[in-house]
Amino acid sequence: MNRLPRKTLWVWERPEDLRQIDPATTAIAWLDQTLLIGRQITVEPRRQSIIYPGAVQRIAVVRIEVQPGAELSGESGQKIEHAIVDRILESARKPGIAALQIDFDARRSERGFYAGLLGDLRSRMPEGLPLSMTALASWCSYDDWIAHLPVDEAVPMFFRMEPDRRMAPQDRPEFRIREPLCSGSVGISTREHWPNGSAGKRIYIFADRGWHEDMHLLAARRLP
Repeated sequence: MNRLPRKTLWVWERPEDLRQIDPATTAIAWLDQTLLIGRQITVEPRRQSIIYPGAVQRIAVVRIEVQPGAELSGESGQKIEHAIVDRILESARKPGIAALQIDFDARRSERGFYAGLLGDLRSRMPEGLPLSMTALASWCSYDDWIAHLPVDEAVPMFFRMEPDRRMAPQDRPEFRIREPLCSGSVGISTREHWPNGSAGKRIYIFADRGWHEDMHLLAARRLP
């Protein structure tokens, strides 16, 4: 992951024209597909276009969401896990990508399933391809469960986190990062508070209103 530029733009499901970014300083992490786990698996591939410089470093992001009725334990859970990994590998094997990132806000009851999925995925990924995951801020501080997951980084998300923020120390709006997997990167958004202590880290930035509207905010707000 350290070979990538320090700044990465998350590109969610909107049409985006990013031709103005500098590949020397900025990478992109685009939502490639969303996998919905219910009574069956529903695949939602990206439908919106992205335009970007040919030399830009690209990270493929796969979003996982669990719906009511999903059975993630036992034999049924193993079948779902293997099917999900098969789908993720379609993103991992796209030519020219610099890394793969999994975005899954796993509930406590889903952690065993997630850990098994990541282990299976890691063993089947293209050799040398970095594996990243997004992480709730609580996972990186007081809720210690990700330490042994087979990933190269966990990106603590410091936005849209009001339930977790209420548990933070009153003298600061963010958590103290204690998990080493979370120490090298941080996830922020264009229109929310930017945490302290981010100097020197890889910074992932989410555009609240899309990059067409929010790109100017990067010039107006200096990154840590």
